[in-house]
Amino acid sequence: MPMMLAIILLVSIFQTYITPETISKFFGYSGFYDVLTGTFVGAIASGHGSISFIIADGLKEQEVSLYALSTFTLAWVTLSFISLPAEASVFGIRFTTYRNILSFLSTILIVYLTIFTIGILS
Repeated sequence: MPMMLAIILLVSIFQTYITPETISKFFGYSGFYDVLTGTFVGAIASGHGSISFIIADGLKEQEVSLYALSTFTLAWVTLSFISLPAEASVFGIRFTTYRNILSFLSTILIVYLTIFTIGILS
């Protein structure tokens, strides 16, 4: 229970003080850089999926790239550096490590496939 309370507190702090304007300063350098930055920022400031869409809309208004928006929203939901200790204590360190590595790699792969698909359909 204390671990869950700490996770909820950290997520709340991030969602309160890290605004779309703050996040948008990390993006805009290149496609590959935006993918890595979006992945790490999304993993650090993780939360509920519906919140990520609201933040992504704010980032879109500030003309953040589709690479960054895609990786940010996907990493926001699938990766969570904040909850690693709680996840490791419940599922074990080995499972947690493998799940996060696979989530990280699949996030990057899915984003490039998404951008490729959107390019074909456009």
